Amino acid sequence: MKRMGTKNVVRILMGSAMLFAGIAHLTFKRKEFQAQVPRWLPTNQKVMDLTVLSSGIVEITLGLLMILWKQKRISTGLMLALFYVLIFPGNLSQYMNKIDAFGLDTDTKRFIRLLFQPVLVYGALWSTGADRYLVEKCSK
Repeated sequence: MKRMGTKNVVRILMGSAMLFAGIAHLTFKRKEFQAQVPRWLPTNQKVMDLTVLSSGIVEITLGLLMILWKQKRISTGLMLALFYVLIFPGNLSQYMNKIDAFGLDTDTKRFIRLLFQPVLVYGALWSTGADRYLVEKCSK
């Protein structure tokens, strides 16, 4: 039986977390995720809800791809890293507008959360081999 490497464990954990977050977007944490919709987007309820539902569907898709789609791991890692970059303005908005959600009820907690975004980006790249792919592409 083949031993599962650290990269695979991280990839599956990240995929599982994305799957859970996506389900949470669509169900029991829907209101809290609306707190992360950037305030430069329209803040009416329908737009905020559509943003949360759409991102939840993307998260479920990326989570399943991270776990199951072995043939396209590099592409999936690149897509997940890009997704983390694209949702960063929501986290930044939560910090700048002092919005409490997910237990992030102080500026310090919200700021510390911002520091974890690069870790997620790199984790998506590293666990799928997309980091090496990018280095090889950029060195040519």
